[in-house]
Amino acid sequence: MARPQSRYVCQTCGEAFIRWEGQCRACGGWNSLVETVVREPTAGERARGRARVVAGTGGAEPTPLNQIGEAAVPRLQVGIDELDRVLGGGLVAGSLVLLGGEPGIGKSTLLLQAAAGIAEGSGPRADGSADGRVLYATGEESTGQVRLRAARLGLLTGPAGERIDVVAESTVERIVELATKRPPAVVVVDSIQTATVDELDGPAGSVGQVRESTLRLMELAKGEGVAVVLVGHVTKDGSIAGPKTLEHLVDAVLNLEGERYAALRVLRATKNRFGSTDEVGVFEMVEAGLREVDDPSRAFLVEHERPAPGSVVAPTLEGSRPLLVEVQALVAPSGYGTPARRGSGIDPNRLALLVAVLGRRAGIGLGSHDVYVNLAGGLAVDEPGLDLPLALALASSLRDVAVDPRTVAIGEVGLLGELRGVGGLERRLREAARLGFARAIVPRSGRAAPSEPIAGLGIVAAATLREAVDAALGGASTGHGEAPSGDARLTARAEPIVGSGGRASRRGSD
Repeated sequence: MARPQSRYVCQTCGEAFIRWEGQCRACGGWNSLVETVVREPTAGERARGRARVVAGTGGAEPTPLNQIGEAAVPRLQVGIDELDRVLGGGLVAGSLVLLGGEPGIGKSTLLLQAAAGIAEGSGPRADGSADGRVLYATGEESTGQVRLRAARLGLLTGPAGERIDVVAESTVERIVELATKRPPAVVVVDSIQTATVDELDGPAGSVGQVRESTLRLMELAKGEGVAVVLVGHVTKDGSIAGPKTLEHLVDAVLNLEGERYAALRVLRATKNRFGSTDEVGVFEMVEAGLREVDDPSRAFLVEHERPAPGSVVAPTLEGSRPLLVEVQALVAPSGYGTPARRGSGIDPNRLALLVAVLGRRAGIGLGSHDVYVNLAGGLAVDEPGLDLPLALALASSLRDVAVDPRTVAIGEVGLLGELRGVGGLERRLREAARLGFARAIVPRSGRAAPSEPIAGLGIVAAATLREAVDAALGGASTGHGEAPSGDARLTARAEPIVGSGGRASRRGSD
């Protein structure tokens, strides 16, 4: 077999060089050379290639789509319902999964708990046997440090202590050798940025090392039918560190989100070849590790002693699961310079757009005020339905008038100040009614209205943002905001369409 060699290959034109250079001499690209393993074919391989050309048989034959048999996708239950939910029903045998998150967010803790669930017989092994062993390869910690975490989680006794094999190893060849000698159900590599391949001279974490290490582990997963889980570092902007090829190679990309010093953690999938990318899992960090949250809809709500201005509850939808989250806003006069626009858990560009629409279409002038917005519990939401509760929270804080704490709001706001419907509205409202909310402000859109009244929940439909503000704040005075001008001085009343199963009592006027 020919000895693999290391070459620096240009990612733009594909030209290979023996040494690294800042600029590619072939295409002129800067910093485009990446160390890559290149293996020349042997004489036998070249001869077989020529024989295939002569014989006219080169590879697989095409098959009609309707004649392809359905592929079996055996899944391995990890024993953590929230994790299985995000994975689409469990780990798929032979799959490659990447788990990313901020430092200290709980990635290693979650995977060690998942390894314990597999070891305790929560599901069959990939090859059908009952011995669900896990190989945990750590390149960042010693085996003693892993043992300390396992002791804190209470995993030293029972099947977990016997069936989880821990090795402090960062060389991919050694990890593959151990997994091939005695194939486990799952291989955990913590982390891929510390893994190295002997044929490459670059340091751990370089583009070439990360890509080649992932390729070797992918060959292990597909060849042995073993599920491989990689831990990935993230950059300061929250994306997975390393080449984008890393995310393309794996079958699923999971992100563990949340504030490091807060208790709640949210697990979501940004890519999943074997399931949906809309599902989320909610955990709470406790002394004994990550614990599943029994009622996620209630987890992101904050209890106040009295109604608080600037607080509005929004029923969001993550996949098939409705989650209620409190939107908090603070509006204060700007002391000097350009007013601040700060948001946590929301799109800052969307916040700037809503500030402009409030001032132009609803008479809520925020041009000379600092604006701060936060989603309680550290949740990050990126859906248009959060526009209306965010706008109402800003108006409530500016006027210093609290929205009824039993009220929820949902809807998208357009540039003209109109309200647009959102998907899954009825499911969101039924969850709000289950948690004791009595009123909901929604867009007056035919497709957005619930098909039938929801017991205990009065629904107020508004066509414009101005109507929604009047319905939420009861027509309170403008307060510290700028005075409306032109047609903005006209007031419109929201229209209650259903309430606790009753009929509409009055019609709105535009």
